[in-house]
Amino acid sequence: MSTIKQIFKSIIIYILKFEAKLVLKKYQPKIIGVTGSVGKTSTKDAIHQVLSPHFFTVKSEKSYNSEFGLPLTILGCGSAWNDIFGWLEIIFYGLKLIIFKHKYPEWLVLEIGADKPNDIKSVTEWVKFDIAVLTYLPDVPVHIEFFKSKDEVIEEKMSLIRSVSDKGTVVINYDDPNSRGFLSELKANVITYGFDAKSDFIASQEHIFYTDELESKVPKGFTFKVDHNGKNLPVKVNGVIGNHQIYPILAAIAVGNSLGINMISLVDSISSYEPPAGRLRILAGIKDTIILDDTYNASPAAMEAGLLSLEKLETKGKKWAVLGDMLELGKHTVEAHKKVGELCAKICDEVITVGLRTKFTDEVLREKNFSENKMKHFDDSVQAGAYLQNKIKAGDLIFVKGSQSMRMEKVVLEIMAQPENREKLLVRQEKEWSKK
Repeated sequence: MSTIKQIFKSIIIYILKFEAKLVLKKYQPKIIGVTGSVGKTSTKDAIHQVLSPHFFTVKSEKSYNSEFGLPLTILGCGSAWNDIFGWLEIIFYGLKLIIFKHKYPEWLVLEIGADKPNDIKSVTEWVKFDIAVLTYLPDVPVHIEFFKSKDEVIEEKMSLIRSVSDKGTVVINYDDPNSRGFLSELKANVITYGFDAKSDFIASQEHIFYTDELESKVPKGFTFKVDHNGKNLPVKVNGVIGNHQIYPILAAIAVGNSLGINMISLVDSISSYEPPAGRLRILAGIKDTIILDDTYNASPAAMEAGLLSLEKLETKGKKWAVLGDMLELGKHTVEAHKKVGELCAKICDEVITVGLRTKFTDEVLREKNFSENKMKHFDDSVQAGAYLQNKIKAGDLIFVKGSQSMRMEKVVLEIMAQPENREKLLVRQEKEWSKK
């Protein structure tokens, strides 16, 4: 980034942050913060889904969790990208919010991310959270390249949880041993969720449901039961699969219930929940195939969860994995990509890899005697998508995933049945992304 561009960015961030502080001071909304290394956006969206029928609630758009994203959400604005006049318009809008009285949300649901040390800690110095949700802290988190160790990443995430006062509430994934170890030291009211029977909100009896169409077995979503204080209710979610997708819904139900919303109302609200684009969503593919679009980003834990979801699915065709590099893993890069190869060898019929780092995945596939004519490597996602078009057949399941910079949504675009709906269904469809 050029020096002038960096200076401009710093000035804009300073002004937006200053305005956001004044807006919070004036309107004093209740604030929910969602952090963790996996599932933040889905959890944030699910919480918004269950609160919206009962409160005026605003959430971070897409994955706005950065030094830009948080002030923009508080101001109720989207990004102006590289448009200087757009940024000036946002700044003037912020001034109007501060000077004049507006109808402002009762609740803000903010996604809080960390790319480097002190990112979250600095947020807690100017945003006071009434509720904090911790999703999952895997042993190899995303962005670990910029931290000294896994423990330093966990400490950074925990800074949000520790910032909640004894009058607030913390919602934690009890299935995650890295999170569970901090329960005793928290001063806030703690609510837990998970499959573990010791959780306050317990998931069980998870099941994928299908619809038979065009001689193919088509996955449509999942169902599960949620138990809380002796009450047992069924939950049904369309358009997505994977046990790890149950966690955001459990967290949302826990948050809603803590605010006095009854369980029946919460389950009813979640029935119309649509997962964010690129988070293991089920899309129709060409030639009567099914795409599992998990292209938003990739970390070792999320990659493993996606592949295990592919393993559980029933199909009359082949199971494909189309995988791009996982970035920002530092010293864990080789090991993480090799582990992916081990999983693919057990689960997949065909494997396509994209990028420099996935050659370690290919290496393991060969070690496992995976057939050479059932694996293919490409340097970019467009080439992979073009190749895939001619190979897939009716009934095939295609799991697509990779880090943001690998642009694996371009693979999905090549094989999806409704490319005319790309802006609604796929990630990174804004004009600014098309230039990258």
